[in-house]
Amino acid sequence: MALREVLELAEGMTSKDVLKFAEEQNVVCVDLKFIDLPGVWQHFVVPIEELKEESFEEGFGFDGSSIRGWQAIHTSDMLIIPDPDTAIIDPFKKYPTLSLICNIVDPITKEPYARDPRYVAQKAVSYMRSTGIADTAYFGPEAEFFIFDDIRYDQNAQSGYYFLDSNEGIWNSGRDGGPNLGYKPRHKEGYFPVPPTDSLDDIRSEMVTVMQKSGIYVEAQHHEVATAGQGEIDMRFSPMVKMADHLLLFKYIVKNVAFAHGKTATFMPKPVFGDNGSGMHTHQSLWKDGEPLFAGSEYAGISEMALYYIGGIIKHAKAIAAFTNPTTNSYKRLVPGFEAPVNLAYSARNRSAAIRIPMYSPSPKAKRIEVRFPDPSCNPYMAFAAMLMAGLDGIENRLYPGEAMEKDLYELPPEEVAKIPQMPGSLDEALDALENDHEFLLKGDVFTEDAIQAWINYKRENEVDALRLRPHPYEFYMYYDI
Repeated sequence: MALREVLELAEGMTSKDVLKFAEEQNVVCVDLKFIDLPGVWQHFVVPIEELKEESFEEGFGFDGSSIRGWQAIHTSDMLIIPDPDTAIIDPFKKYPTLSLICNIVDPITKEPYARDPRYVAQKAVSYMRSTGIADTAYFGPEAEFFIFDDIRYDQNAQSGYYFLDSNEGIWNSGRDGGPNLGYKPRHKEGYFPVPPTDSLDDIRSEMVTVMQKSGIYVEAQHHEVATAGQGEIDMRFSPMVKMADHLLLFKYIVKNVAFAHGKTATFMPKPVFGDNGSGMHTHQSLWKDGEPLFAGSEYAGISEMALYYIGGIIKHAKAIAAFTNPTTNSYKRLVPGFEAPVNLAYSARNRSAAIRIPMYSPSPKAKRIEVRFPDPSCNPYMAFAAMLMAGLDGIENRLYPGEAMEKDLYELPPEEVAKIPQMPGSLDEALDALENDHEFLLKGDVFTEDAIQAWINYKRENEVDALRLRPHPYEFYMYYDI
């Protein structure tokens, strides 16, 4: 698929519109943002004089070998092509700066780069349309995060530690704070106390204000379950690629607003031992010709298509976990026996199932599924694309997900739990599953063998093996006197 076809998926500003917008806003710099393989925004800045109409076709050159998981040193040159539909004024720059999210292109062939995660997501939408099943996939992630007051960590040959602190943490109730005024949320009691117990309400509201000015539609913000500053800001659903763009902007805003207040925000899934981790429940629905396809007369008011979509997610969950839960820390949250969605079952209202059918509204337009196991450490382009491809595979192959689970899965006897498939217990296990089950991702050349293998290799070498080789501080507690 040529880049021009990819960008036709976007609607909105043209290159001429962007140049006019930049002139009206007295822009002096252009910030060119793109996503690396693990899922972190990278950028470089050019003066506004360098941005011309042809820049949206010809792009800007950069060194792809310096980006994690990308090119080898002997094929390092790459092009970055701005997407005009993503233009905003960067809310944190001292000088008026135009922000553009970009696609990556090979400078020789002019073909989009197969390892560019944004391109993977764009191809997934294109494949969905080619099947005739749907023309729009709406996604709505609920990305939870922590706001801490201090974080220190290191690992070297002779030491390894982390230390985090939060003025809102229950563990600081006895600290001499000069004075300590109390009102600290207890473990698992952070949902929904008013201030002063919720001491971060104004900071989250500031984040919301910046998001709204940056084009993100926000529905709500609140404290989450954990102590120590866990929060959630809910974005209104959007088409899949646009939502992945917004999620990266969301993270950028959360981190920078926290930083401006002398605090630090993290989307790490499980930073606090003994309390709830941060998930990213992801709402999904398919539409065609402006009509919702997940509403119907089957279980909980969903359609047969929605059931098959669920069937695809459940069948391929262990493989897509390599994208939706892509860190070793992800599996500190996905632990059986705790309040984590490890059981691969579906249910209406029941939050102990991995897939829930929200029942807030009877409107067909509100009918959707909520996949509860992803977490916010993911690369959203890869994670959303993997879930969409799994769901489409379920529809294409009519994969019935079995009967819904109405019981509290956390209270089931062991013999019943043993019959329910489980999420992987580690990143290594998820990568093995992806290696053995990825044919559904290759349809339409959405994911390529090269991109999947690059992901597996990067994760094993830089994360799984890196952690396995290092002694853990708790091992000294357990084994030093053995």
